Amino acid sequence: MRAEIKINIDELVSEITQKVTNAIIPTLKKGMDMGDTVFTVETLAKYLQVSKQWVYARVHLKEIPHIKMGKFPRFKKREIDIWLESSKIPATQPLSAPLKIIKKYSYSMEV
Repeated sequence: MRAEIKINIDELVSEITQKVTNAIIPTLKKGMDMGDTVFTVETLAKYLQVSKQWVYARVHLKEIPHIKMGKFPRFKKREIDIWLESSKIPATQPLSAPLKIIKKYSYSMEV
């Protein structure tokens, strides 16, 4: 007695692909939602690794994109990332030789 199983490979691959896609999409969407994050001054300072005073100064000078919620400035992550990219200073020339080590000078204190 011989058992024969007929498998349609294309249908099987399609079904597996669909199941994997359905399993991965929620995880990918969570990562994409970060762009809608709204920062406070404190959280933006941590994100940019600067002081809160620096952030407040940029807000006062209107140098950084922000939204005012009453007297409280808020910042959309997506807009901050675009602002950072626009502030980027490109290298004008690539390094043509290794960097030279700067000699350290010791200063003596005469009393």
